[in-house]
Amino acid sequence: MSETIKIFAPASVANVGCGYDTIGFAITGLGDEITVTKRDDEKLIVKEIIGADLPLEADQNVCTIGIQAMLNHLHSKQGFDITIKKLFKPGSGLGSSASSAAGGVFAVNELLGNPLSKEALLEFALEGEAFASKCYHADNVGPSLLGGFQVIRSYDPLDTFKVPVPEALQVLIIFPDVVIKTAESKALIPKVLDIKTARDQWSNVAGLIHALHTANYELLKQSIVDYVAEPVRSGMIPGYDEVKKIVFDHSAVGFNISGSGPSMFALFNDDHKIADAEKDIKNLYQSKKLNLILHRAKLNNEGCQVIG
Repeated sequence: MSETIKIFAPASVANVGCGYDTIGFAITGLGDEITVTKRDDEKLIVKEIIGADLPLEADQNVCTIGIQAMLNHLHSKQGFDITIKKLFKPGSGLGSSASSAAGGVFAVNELLGNPLSKEALLEFALEGEAFASKCYHADNVGPSLLGGFQVIRSYDPLDTFKVPVPEALQVLIIFPDVVIKTAESKALIPKVLDIKTARDQWSNVAGLIHALHTANYELLKQSIVDYVAEPVRSGMIPGYDEVKKIVFDHSAVGFNISGSGPSMFALFNDDHKIADAEKDIKNLYQSKKLNLILHRAKLNNEGCQVIG
């Protein structure tokens, strides 16, 4: 059995407009590379974090918190050294803490000979994610671990399912380089909804799922509409309304905030349209003198995977 493993845990888009805390998808190209090595003692040691300034203490790092929860469940005293390389910026709205939490439990499970199924790892990864965001939500950690377009059907008991996605669908991530903390952004969400708002939100969730199953892009565009988080969060994101207009002018089939922001996501089914949108968005942020990161991706259907 191997003593060292290197894995990739993808970044993810959560909420997907109408699916607050219940819907998310993993993306290609961004995520965490995590190297884990067995130790001769019981300690969990975060040796290094590359690409971000995050806690090294095992009781303060989401990766090791998730790992410890899993080891406790398995009654294992095995220790590990962990190195995390962040390929995207924490606080971007792309599930940074979820990638670390999911990747950590996946790697350790592999080194222990896979005593748990990949699906069973979710509850332990969720412990790490909850530490970072101060609440339980699996719409980032679920896709990062399991891949694809995931729906969290229930939290008690934890239950998820994967929705098929049209092959032509691509996502453009638009990240204006400002930081929004998940815990602070969640504090903006209304605690009570009127019945009309709730009804309209539920209808959009149903429309979104049906649109993905049937590749109905017009219904997809109509359904990725959020009445809960977008109205209170969009004002925190510079250029939000202008970006929304640009992507729809270029035939996007969906647009909204990625997780807590500030990243936004736009869905396209045409390579030429997405390229044209990128140009106009770059010009917009240059005029605002704001740094911008654009990332074009497909949906990552595998989730966490071994890379070395």
